[in-house]
Amino acid sequence: MLLKELSALASPLNDQQIGQLQQAVAELSPQQLAWISGYFWGLSQDQAPGAATLGSPSSLASAAQPAGKLTIIYASQTGNAKGVAEVLKAEADAAGIQAELFAAGDYKGKNLAKETHVIIVASTHGEGEAPDDAIELHEFLQSKKAPKLPNLQYAVIGLGDSSYEFFCQTAKDFDEYLAKLGASSFLERLDCDVDYDAPAAQWRAKALDTVAQTLNSCPAEVVQLPIGQATTVVTYNKQNPYSATLLTSQKITGRHSGKDVRHVEIDLEGSGIAYQPGDALGVWYANDSALADAIVAKVGLKGDEVVEVDGQSLAVREALVGHYEITTSNPQFVTRYAELSGSKKLAKLAEDKEKLREYAANTQVVDVLGEKKATLDAAQLVGLLRRLTPRLYSIASSQEEVGEEVHLTVGLVEYAKGDEIRQGGASSYLVQRLEEGAKVKVYVETNNHFKLPADDNAPVIMIGPGTGIAPFRAFVQERDNREAKGKNWLFFGDRTFTEDFLYQVEWQKYLKSGVVHRLDVAFSRDQVEKVYVQHRLLEHAAEVWQWLQDGAHVYVCGDANHMAKDVHNALLTIAEQQGQKTREQAEQYLNELRKSKRYQKDVY
Repeated sequence: MLLKELSALASPLNDQQIGQLQQAVAELSPQQLAWISGYFWGLSQDQAPGAATLGSPSSLASAAQPAGKLTIIYASQTGNAKGVAEVLKAEADAAGIQAELFAAGDYKGKNLAKETHVIIVASTHGEGEAPDDAIELHEFLQSKKAPKLPNLQYAVIGLGDSSYEFFCQTAKDFDEYLAKLGASSFLERLDCDVDYDAPAAQWRAKALDTVAQTLNSCPAEVVQLPIGQATTVVTYNKQNPYSATLLTSQKITGRHSGKDVRHVEIDLEGSGIAYQPGDALGVWYANDSALADAIVAKVGLKGDEVVEVDGQSLAVREALVGHYEITTSNPQFVTRYAELSGSKKLAKLAEDKEKLREYAANTQVVDVLGEKKATLDAAQLVGLLRRLTPRLYSIASSQEEVGEEVHLTVGLVEYAKGDEIRQGGASSYLVQRLEEGAKVKVYVETNNHFKLPADDNAPVIMIGPGTGIAPFRAFVQERDNREAKGKNWLFFGDRTFTEDFLYQVEWQKYLKSGVVHRLDVAFSRDQVEKVYVQHRLLEHAAEVWQWLQDGAHVYVCGDANHMAKDVHNALLTIAEQQGQKTREQAEQYLNELRKSKRYQKDVY
């Protein structure tokens, strides 16, 4: 669209040149566009009358010496904040702004006193907690050791999900702490929701424009690529996913199980994609066309009405299938539809944030629309919806074991709503709508906060009920192939032994061979009193504590709302009882384990 608008203005390029430029940039990622913009800017300066060659001694000698630099710090749990920070760094480089990039865990808080400009990109973990890598910096800024920062200019951008109570809390914390230390914000904090690409891009542009006006930096040296030579390295990411092939989708729960869980295998041959145990696979999916039809009918549309999506004119039905989130609801959607429909029930819900979050989390888009009939035009409908975002699945394989494949453990999200069945968008796509041999767009999301210990001799305790077992299948495959000597203890739980023991044959094989040293299971419905993984932990409290004293790393994967909290409380109780600690000391003990990366969680 931008090139189309430029072509209408007085331009030094003719129509043919503009057309060639449009064709050339059509498939570039945001990072590549940022680099190209800086590259062409450098060429323009090099060819300007009287301009010295960039990077030459004469130009550098005459340029103003840097009065400071931009430091970019990211606090990331799953990789989103890191990705935004890396794009920001690339854009700063392209704009000729001297910038350094740090993970929060690699940055010493006392160095803030030496900085002139800082941008923090922060995600929020758990219930308003800082990501594991950022705990130390987060605590330092609250402590008496934190320096006064009267000369620091800063800006903060947060990534989060407004469906949760502590939306972008870590970003809010960093903003508050820096302000209390006397630093000045040069741009208002932006709290981004799950669909953050566009607002984050606008915010970055404003931030860098402000920094450029106040920071005198030498232009970045332009490195010219040899004409005619192309790089063979392709980076697949959220913006540029790889079109892989679905090899297998095999049900691994029993015929009479109440759950449909699939073992999914995807072919990555020839992609060059590499991953490590603990990483996640991002999956771009298409929505169910029948659900899209139901939604357009709810608001009085036919489905062929046209809407604009990223500069394209699409039928609203097509837009719903491929570009918008039409399963999961969210508080903003409920609130806006309450206003448009005049629903008293929804308006009342909107007044109570806690009840609104609970309702939105448990009610799909089509059912919110069913609360009160309202006629909407196509633009109003898509204006209510979030953009489609990929789903992240914990990888259930080690490349040492499976080569150029990636495996997932996918549970179909499904429940009854009256006489109708509701399903999850991505899970139903992978389990039901995607046929073997079909293409699926994927990318790897690196998770540096859920990794096996570097020391192969270190003991490992893995707690993963249900589909939370996925990364631990990868962990054990990896340790088996590396012939790691460290002991492995697995806690697994589900509903029944006969129907829901995921990968049972594999675990029995690993147990028999000695790769898995201990296996404790909890099948909640196999007896009158329900038993869960936290109960098994408490039953073996003395042994768990001894493993911790021997340097064990603890990993938890699965449901964040209930299981992870219950497991955390069980670990606190173990530390209290076995370690003779107060509750406060037990909390501090687990916090120290987190800081040292010996207590890691992958919860959702």
